[in-house]
Amino acid sequence: MKKETFEFLIYIFHACAEKWSILPSAVYKKLKDSGCISKLLIPYYDILHTQGTAFIVCDIEDFLSARGFSV
Repeated sequence: MKKETFEFLIYIFHACAEKWSILPSAVYKKLKDSGCISKLLIPYYDILHTQGTAFIVCDIEDFLSARGFSV
């Protein structure tokens, strides 16, 4: 994984944690378990990293909801 992608993931974990009022480690577990990291964030990094944080978090919430995960 490229350094830029890794830094993006860490940033997103913290952005979600702040919005959802949970620890970044809990965000990581939820995103890993749902496949969000491997099926959304990494494959679409080139597009996502150009978007605003609120937009990305909303996309993640939609992804989780579609797979039966609560936020």
